Amino acid sequence: MQITRFGGPEVMDVVDLPDPTSGDGEQLFDISSCGVNFADTHHRVASN
Repeated sequence: MQITRFGGPEVMDVVDLPDPTSGDGEQLFDISSCGVNFADTHHRVASN
């Protein structure tokens, strides 16, 4: 989920990004699913 412009929940876009690489002392995790909380969308509406 990426927000690239001002606006309400409609500006929350699903985007494809390149796979990240880990640096020294870092670890990558494979995430199979995730979600957006109601609070995330509510914050977008409240900030308009």
